[in-house]
Amino acid sequence: MPPKILVIVGPTASGKTRLAVELAHEWNGEVVSADSMQVYRRMDIGTAKPTAEEMDGIPHHMIDVADPGEDFSAARYVEMASACVDGILARGRLPIVAGGTGLYIDSLLSGRTFAAFSPDSPLRGELEAELARRGGAAMLEELARVDPETAARLHPNDNKRIVRALEVFQQTGKTISQHNRETRALSPRYDALTLSLAFQRREDMWARIDRRVDEMMAAGLAEEVRALLDSGVPVRCTAMQAIGYKEMAAALRGGGDVCAAAEEIKLRSRQYAKRQLTWFRRTEGAKWLFWGPEPDFEAACRTSTKYLEEFGLV
Repeated sequence: MPPKILVIVGPTASGKTRLAVELAHEWNGEVVSADSMQVYRRMDIGTAKPTAEEMDGIPHHMIDVADPGEDFSAARYVEMASACVDGILARGRLPIVAGGTGLYIDSLLSGRTFAAFSPDSPLRGELEAELARRGGAAMLEELARVDPETAARLHPNDNKRIVRALEVFQQTGKTISQHNRETRALSPRYDALTLSLAFQRREDMWARIDRRVDEMMAAGLAEEVRALLDSGVPVRCTAMQAIGYKEMAAALRGGGDVCAAAEEIKLRSRQYAKRQLTWFRRTEGAKWLFWGPEPDFEAACRTSTKYLEEFGLV
């Protein structure tokens, strides 16, 4: 049987970190972040990275593990996060995976493996150069000849996935479709109790998101983004496409209004929260905790403890 762990998911600004910390205190736990943007150093305000005060002495993992210009993937997350979880288990403590990046969480739990690759490999460089020379449509046609299943799902502008699919085939002799089918058949890596957070009323979630963005602006989000740009972080890199950074960078580089950018961040964050909820509703067996206008962490801890006991985690 795979080892049991606790997972806490939910949309942005739903209180995942706070609940994870409180349960970690109660049940001798450590927190493993599952946030695709909190992995980046120097991106603190816009990612709502927990402060030392918010961590409250609880060890947190998978935060500040990459530089903003790096290409950080789900494969790399699984490799690093699983090592963190296994280390926590070896110490006799409770791993609490908490975050809102559904792909990272699903990949970590499922036992899925990823075809090995390096963003700096000669093959990757050759394929990217060929893409620049021939264009996405031609490369997609090439992919269709060896992996029509994957090619049918991709747009000619989806350069990253086209290159990745060709890279996997040329490195392994298997299509990425075949590789994914084989790895999905593997046994789960962990047996997870999933607690899903949400608000009873959508308006309360929107208000909490808006308040968080206002707090980010007051804390210096514009200055954080300016410092990243001034340090040479490429504006087109993955980290700078994150909500908050993309909008603010556009305003700063184009002489726009940062207040208008903040309103755009609020809108994009609400849209993202809706997509997160859609993703997490697919999780079978998840235990949902619904907040009123504000989270009630005391009640949530009591309910969570009941679920932990039923699941055999405590």
